[in-house]
Amino acid sequence: MPEFQLQNNLFSIKVNSFGAELCSVISSETNIEYIWQANDAVWARHAPNLFPIVGKLKEGQYTYQDKSYQLPQHGFARDHEFICIEESNDFLLFEFTANETTLVKYPFHFSLQIGYKLIGNKVEVNYSVFNPDSKELYFSIGAHPAFNCPLQKNESFNDYELVFPDKDKLVVNLLNDGLISDQTKEVELLDSKLSVSKELFNNDALVCMNSQLEEVSLVSKKTKHGVSLVSKEWPYYGIWSKKATDQFICLEPWYGIADSVNTDGNFEAKTGIIKIESEKYFKCFFDILFF
Repeated sequence: MPEFQLQNNLFSIKVNSFGAELCSVISSETNIEYIWQANDAVWARHAPNLFPIVGKLKEGQYTYQDKSYQLPQHGFARDHEFICIEESNDFLLFEFTANETTLVKYPFHFSLQIGYKLIGNKVEVNYSVFNPDSKELYFSIGAHPAFNCPLQKNESFNDYELVFPDKDKLVVNLLNDGLISDQTKEVELLDSKLSVSKELFNNDALVCMNSQLEEVSLVSKKTKHGVSLVSKEWPYYGIWSKKATDQFICLEPWYGIADSVNTDGNFEAKTGIIKIESEKYFKCFFDILFF
């Protein structure tokens, strides 16, 4: 699939038109590749964009106006070709719109645009959803970027820590087969930090609700290289690595969340669902800083 590139004196980035997925961020100074390179034997994605749902549906289905539909985990946008509709020295804009295939499983017309702007050591990621129809549009949207961990060959997974500025604990919602359970647990932080280990993800992702997290960093304790993801006002957040894997970590801001184990499947009442009226937009963004 076609890849589009942006470059400045600090970094070069690449975005694949398939899924409008950020697939590479390389430092010009150190040659460090920050983005996970989608090893098919481990996890075959880089930084998928999640739309029109985030997470998993109970029994893989939902109901809308008394009709049942099926959607895979995280929706379908990540598995479709986007069109690059704008390209400049520092900005790329991709678009994906409803079609006959999407309407079978998701009965809404939409225009989804995803933009990438390279500013110094920062990539700004913009989402825009437009409702061209006469009826209301229901959806969720989220990001799932995977970062190499470790970043360099002389490091290990355990040499890294997650940093949560000004936090002394996290309240994590526990998952039950990918669905949000009724249980929560508190994760204590030491100096706003949480050490990375494979065991941290034994029970799937760390899922935080109630707009707990606006900034999360993944940093090497040895070299201080890492990333910071800043996502102000996003209501949900996931931190994930594949179980028993010690090669990458995903930092995931979400406007939406997996179904509850107790859901009745009504899409209009789904937790975290966004509703926009006819001819209206929903817009949000987050920043990734590389250092």
